[in-house]
Amino acid sequence: MPMPTTMNAVRLHAFGPAENLTYERTARPAPAAGQVRIAVAAAGVHLLDTSLRRGVQGPPAPLPELPTVPGREVAGTVDALGPGTDPGWLGRDVVVHLGFAPGGYAEYAVADAHRLHPVPDGLDPARAVAMIGTGRTTLGILQFADLGPGSVALVPAAAGGIGTLLVQYAKNAGATVIALAGGPAKTARAAANGADLALDYTDPAWPEAVRAHHPGGATVLFDSVGGDTARTTLGLLAPGALHLVFGWSGGPLDLTDTERADLTARGITTQGVLGPAMLQRAGGDDPLRLLETRALAEAAAGRLRPAVTRYPLAEAATAHRDLENRATTGKVVLEP
Repeated sequence: MPMPTTMNAVRLHAFGPAENLTYERTARPAPAAGQVRIAVAAAGVHLLDTSLRRGVQGPPAPLPELPTVPGREVAGTVDALGPGTDPGWLGRDVVVHLGFAPGGYAEYAVADAHRLHPVPDGLDPARAVAMIGTGRTTLGILQFADLGPGSVALVPAAAGGIGTLLVQYAKNAGATVIALAGGPAKTARAAANGADLALDYTDPAWPEAVRAHHPGGATVLFDSVGGDTARTTLGLLAPGALHLVFGWSGGPLDLTDTERADLTARGITTQGVLGPAMLQRAGGDDPLRLLETRALAEAAAGRLRPAVTRYPLAEAATAHRDLENRATTGKVVLEP
């Protein structure tokens, strides 16, 4: 019986709204030399995917050529090998970050064999996908924060994929954790995740609650939000605190000269932690792979437990809309 040559995939034919993501039949990819093909069990959805879908150009990923199958993180089983690929990969459960080559929102995807990681025992594909992307970024961010029993960590977006892992890591290190999340359900998740103080940032009184519980201020701010939330949280930092920036989902933080002078006077250090800074701090010949290996090991040992919101592959458009509307918790994953 001949092998099928097509598969179901989510394709983007024109930049625009989530509705432009269409679930359709397309050709099944074939692995090239040094590659494998993976029968996908889980594909990660990243906030960057939504920007690329809209046609918004920005670092670190270039706009794809259309039509395209989005998605840069997959886990599944190797079902075919390209020429010269190690035969030991065939039939193995693997997880991989595809880099800037998309193709993850599909039943099958191809990947370079040298980027593969075996899925650790006890880690399901969706959580493996969460760690290969979100987990590696979290471990990269944490390189800049020396957390311990004397630390007070302030974590906005604490119910998101990175926020969830930051809360867990900080608690494991003995730090006090102040978590901010949007709405009672997400706040409850942050509290259940180990936060010492979990606050709803849609309640205007939340800054006063932080001051009441921690009048000395936080020692490190993990800032993925920017905008007005960042401006408020900067006022809640202790002298000499760290402001680690890795996102701006709430818009850019445009400080006045007076505000900048105040931060300088208080000894607040602002550090962007993505891109070259993260890679240089990680070191080694392949810093991204090193961070991926560390992230998977943390999950395999149970020290980090990624939260996952799952959608069927056919509902990728809904997943994008929910992610953009902040209606998800943890890592968003598509399952064929």
